Amino acid sequence: MADRAKFIRLETVRLSRIAGAGHYTSSFSAAELFAALYYGVLNYRPGEPGWADRDRFVLSKGHAAIGLYPVLADVGFFAPSALDTYTRLGSPFGDHPDMKKIPGIDFSSGSLGHGLSIAVGMALGGRVGGRPYRTFCMLGDGELHEGQVWEAANAAGHYRLGRLVAIVDRNKLCIDGFTDDVMSVEPIEDRFRAFGWETHRVDGHDPDAVLDVFDALPDAQDGPPQLIVADTVKGRGVRLMEYNPDWHVGNLVGADYDNVIAELQAGLRPLEAAQ
Repeated sequence: MADRAKFIRLETVRLSRIAGAGHYTSSFSAAELFAALYYGVLNYRPGEPGWADRDRFVLSKGHAAIGLYPVLADVGFFAPSALDTYTRLGSPFGDHPDMKKIPGIDFSSGSLGHGLSIAVGMALGGRVGGRPYRTFCMLGDGELHEGQVWEAANAAGHYRLGRLVAIVDRNKLCIDGFTDDVMSVEPIEDRFRAFGWETHRVDGHDPDAVLDVFDALPDAQDGPPQLIVADTVKGRGVRLMEYNPDWHVGNLVGADYDNVIAELQAGLRPLEAAQ
């Protein structure tokens, strides 16, 4: 898992260079989560992306797709070389994912805050259709400012969507600055529990802990929906980006690019050294 998380961060930097800019930090905070989901949790068939019983994954924080695309290629949904056209004219790979163009993508994102509602619909569809799949939705903590998220949370609890799993990437930053300075979102767990969810909290950069919390989730068609709050660091892995609101979107050039690649290749250092 740690190796695949490193791969995700390195590919994010490479693809950003092709595009001329990229959402490095939003991808870095989710790297271990992406790795756990696609290499240890989700049930899918790369050669049959439309398989009716596949687990669904909704990337509500769609600007982190730059970190998801390399994973989809790595597990076999499409050739890795296809990513060499990232964001170029005619490429299927844009800043946000398009489910009509990219195998393995279940939700076309853009404006934030809609993903959990879509995931609720998918989970309800699985129940009505008698399908065994689970639906996973990853949200940025800034999306919790959106009222639609809480309508979806209420609906999920009301319908007891036990095979719905929401993951909040609690990286503490959004495009407007520190999430809680814009509008407080804590206590996240208490708020979801009030809507009938079962909640869990984990260090989102600890691969073993992340896998353990996923493995412990119940799988009941009729039961409380599941919330995982993953405490992460926006920009994790690159000292100059960690907790830095100036790097929501950025572009590495010259020596900065080379230095970041070297830092990522060396692996995650203890976070205390960056603060």
